[in-house]
Amino acid sequence: MAKTLIDTSVWINFFRKKEPCYALVSQLLDEQTICTAGLIMAELIQGAKTDKEVDIIKDFVSTFEYLQDTPHIWLNAAEAAYKLRRAGTTASLADCLIASLALHYDAGLLSLDSHFTAIQAIVPFKNSLI
Repeated sequence: MAKTLIDTSVWINFFRKKEPCYALVSQLLDEQTICTAGLIMAELIQGAKTDKEVDIIKDFVSTFEYLQDTPHIWLNAAEAAYKLRRAGTTASLADCLIASLALHYDAGLLSLDSHFTAIQAIVPFKNSLI
């Protein structure tokens, strides 16, 4: 079954019940194909508004498949950021790490952030922009 890594931007809109993110994530929840990563959970907890939101995000680890980062994934992310910067494109190391995780685990990435398109030129992951 295909895995989908949901980027922070999509989760934020899901929690705010904004469409189309709410419907898309709801469908993926029903299909049980969502995976997560530490960085995404950390970004969500950093921006949480309440203790209840923090508790919900902490449950991601036991609810979804967790994509563990490795030294290889970190090096791939760093090299992607380096290559993008050399090509005149700025991309955060965090986003390069998310893309590298998606590639390594053969997961699709669902995001609202168009800069993942630039990253995809270096890290050939399955990208779905909303």
